[in-house]
Amino acid sequence: MRKLALALLCLLSFAVAAHDMPGMHMASGPGLGASAAFDAHGRLWVVDAADGHVRIRHSDDLGKTLSAPVDVNAVAEPIYDSGENRPKIAFGPKGELYVSWSQPLAKPWSGYVRFARSLDGGAHFSAPITVHHDLAVITHRFDTLAVDGQGRVVLAWIDKRDLEAAKAKGQPYLGAAVFYSWSNDEGKSFVPERKVMDNSCECCRITLARTPDGGIAAFFRGVFGDNIRDHAYALLPTDGSAPHAERATFSNWHIAACPEQGPGLAIGDDGTRHAVWYEASQGPAIWYGQLDPGHPPQHALKLAGPGASHADVAAHGSTVWLAWNQVDAKGYSLMLRVSRDGGLHFGAPSAIASSSAAVGSPQLLVLQDHAYVAWNAADGFRLIPAEAR
Repeated sequence: MRKLALALLCLLSFAVAAHDMPGMHMASGPGLGASAAFDAHGRLWVVDAADGHVRIRHSDDLGKTLSAPVDVNAVAEPIYDSGENRPKIAFGPKGELYVSWSQPLAKPWSGYVRFARSLDGGAHFSAPITVHHDLAVITHRFDTLAVDGQGRVVLAWIDKRDLEAAKAKGQPYLGAAVFYSWSNDEGKSFVPERKVMDNSCECCRITLARTPDGGIAAFFRGVFGDNIRDHAYALLPTDGSAPHAERATFSNWHIAACPEQGPGLAIGDDGTRHAVWYEASQGPAIWYGQLDPGHPPQHALKLAGPGASHADVAAHGSTVWLAWNQVDAKGYSLMLRVSRDGGLHFGAPSAIASSSAAVGSPQLLVLQDHAYVAWNAADGFRLIPAEAR
C-alpha cells in the first residue's frame, strides 16, 4: 500500500509539469522549450521552435530585447519543443554556432536527432542533417549538445534500437539506452554512434558538462534492477575508447514510469561534480549532491518537496547556484539557492521571479562571475539575474 501511495503521489507531482510533456509544433506559435547561452563576447543567444522552424535570436542587453528571429531550418518540419526535449545551442572555439533538436516521426514517440551549424555568426545555417546513422523509425530523441576542449561537437540522446531488437527476440528490456556521437570537422559530419549504457529512462533529459581537462561528461536517469529509476554518470570519450557508465545516485526509487524530470550537472574547475536531480522514493523531492560515481553523492541536500520540478545547477569558482520551478495555487515561482563555499552550505531558498502563465524549465547561465536564469514562459522569455547587481 505504501508503494502504491507513493506512486500516486509521484503521478500527481508529474502533473506539475504537464505542459512539458513531449510536444511538436507546426502552426501554433512557439513552445515553452527554449535554450539559451552566452557566446565568448557576452552576447546572449536564445533558440526555440515556432511554426515548424527552429529559430534563433540574440540580445546585447542581457535579454531585455531580442533580435528578429532567424530560421535554422529553411524547410519546416515537426519539432519537439518541451522543456525536457527542447532545441539546444552551443558554440565552437572560433565562434561556430551549433544547434540541435529532435524531430518527431509518424510513429508515436519516435524521432531523429537533427543538427545544423552557422559559420557566419548566425546569419545563415547549413541544411539540417540527421546525426545518427541508424534511421529506423524509433526513438532517437531528447538530444543534448556540447563542445569539448578540442572543439569537437558532442551529441547524446535517448535511443530505443536495443529495446526493439530485444522485443523482436522476445527478450525483456527495460527503458531505452543512451547513445552518443561526435564531429571532428566542426559539425559537417558525425562519426557512427556509440552506446553509453543500456536501460536508461525513456524521456528524462540528459545533461552534459565539460570536465576540467576538456572532456565531456554525461549525467542521466537510468533503470537499475527491477525499474529502479536512479542516475548514472559517464565520460564520453572521443578517441575510440569505450564509455563506462556508473550508477551515481542511490535513492532506490522503484517505479515503472518515466517522470520526465532530467538531472542537472556542473563540474567545477577543481573537478567537483555538482548535481541536481528529482526522485520520489519518500515523496517528490529535488536533491543536490556532489557526485562520486559508484557511491552515494556527497553533501546531499534536499532542496524542495512536492510542487518542485526541473532543477538546474551552475558553478563558478567557489560559488554554486541552484534553480528550480515551484508551483502552488497562485502559479509558478522561480526558486534560487546559493552556496559560497563550493556547495558545502547553501543559503535559504528565495523566489526571484514568478509567473501565472505556464513556464518551461529554468536554465542557469554564467557570464564572467555572475549567474542568470533563462526562464521561458507563455508570456515571454526572461533572463533573470541570480543576484542583485
